[in-house]
Amino acid sequence: MTWIARPKFHHASLAKNEAGCTRRDYEGAISTLCAGCGHDSISAAIVQAFYELSIPPHRVAKLSGIGCSSKTPTYFLGASHGFNSVHGRMPSVLTGANMANRDLIYLGVSGDGDSASIGFGQFAHSIRRGVDMIYIVENNGVYGLTKGQRSATADEGSMLKKGDVNTDKPIDMVSMAIKLGASFVARSFSGDKEQLVPLLKAAIEHRGAAFLDVISPCVAFNNHAGSTKSYDWVREHNEAVNQLDVMEDHEEIVLQQAPGTVEEISTPDGTTLRLRKLAQDFDPTDKAGALDFLERHGAKGELVTGLLFVDRAPKDMHQHLGTVSTPLNVLGEAELCPGSKTLAAINASLR
Repeated sequence: MTWIARPKFHHASLAKNEAGCTRRDYEGAISTLCAGCGHDSISAAIVQAFYELSIPPHRVAKLSGIGCSSKTPTYFLGASHGFNSVHGRMPSVLTGANMANRDLIYLGVSGDGDSASIGFGQFAHSIRRGVDMIYIVENNGVYGLTKGQRSATADEGSMLKKGDVNTDKPIDMVSMAIKLGASFVARSFSGDKEQLVPLLKAAIEHRGAAFLDVISPCVAFNNHAGSTKSYDWVREHNEAVNQLDVMEDHEEIVLQQAPGTVEEISTPDGTTLRLRKLAQDFDPTDKAGALDFLERHGAKGELVTGLLFVDRAPKDMHQHLGTVSTPLNVLGEAELCPGSKTLAAINASLR
């Protein structure tokens, strides 16, 4: 596969943030995803969030697994650190990197197949350990790279392109993240930039395990009537491939939704999504209330979006383990080796 690089030329009049960077400094390669893919909207929101926070790109480490979603780190923060791991193993690689160098900002990008199926155990343990990270799941309900098989987040009763109806219960990633101990949990829609960018900025600033589930309709394999992850289904409660394997272009769907309302979103193929944006009086510090709210509105076929839960006094993995404030990767032998007397005392205490 050939990546298309963006021109290096920057116009002299481009606005700069407090870090002295223009928005172009936060971009990556040109996307090779399908035209109209919600993942590209998420990439644009990530670019905007880091630009507005004036975080130098070299302070960020972006990690991913396998899938359409895991390709997206190529399309943003081109000057940051990056590692593309194997299918479902992004959380353990991110955890190891975070242990070695706590000074970086860790951004894990995954998909519903990458995190809710083969990587479900890795997702669970990284969340419960409180790894200081922004964990984004770009959720479209299908395996896009392998031609549209349903993922573990596909809703019961939803239909594949060929007409096969899903009879399995779905995994709700936000409910799982709350139960597992994430200290920041939110859900958004790829087309709602006004909501998504502030949520991303809050997650970046949060110290602890921050989890974002972003509904991101697949225009090629899950954007059809009967899909509950399509543009139409999100707007109200897609599949744009013809028999010649030619992808039809679709315009990006943009949503402006008032707090406390339900919007029905029409997708290119006629299906709908129903998005409920949290009202301003919703209490995101009430864990039990958040889980109950998700359960009640999920039973109505509504995808609740917004900040669902936040811990006012979060702790991350380094606090739990009592590690030193200095990144472990810069410590020398003198600091890492306690000496024979200390080791003997530790061994004696365990007998």
